Amino acid sequence: MKPIEFADGEVEIDASIVAEGLGIALPRLKEGMRAGTITSVSERGVDADQGRHRLTFFSEHRRFRVVVDASGAIVQRSAVDFGVSSLPQSARKPG
Repeated sequence: MKPIEFADGEVEIDASIVAEGLGIALPRLKEGMRAGTITSVSERGVDADQGRHRLTFFSEHRRFRVVVDASGAIVQRSAVDFGVSSLPQSARKPG
């Protein structure tokens, strides 16, 4: 699998990219996703951003976001870490 692929209208991202972005080990990422403590939002670009996708992942203390182009190349990545504080509700909103 390439790091990011498109299949049946869905975006698939390599879990190791997400784990690194959230600053956690891969097994912890998988556990958190199964338990619902790590969640995600996928958004499709419109107008000037047509063909791009923004994928945002949330853990208890961190938000990780990647923007990918139509070929699956990462064009931007960012993370916000709230340290020991919980991720505020405002950081869980799309956009």
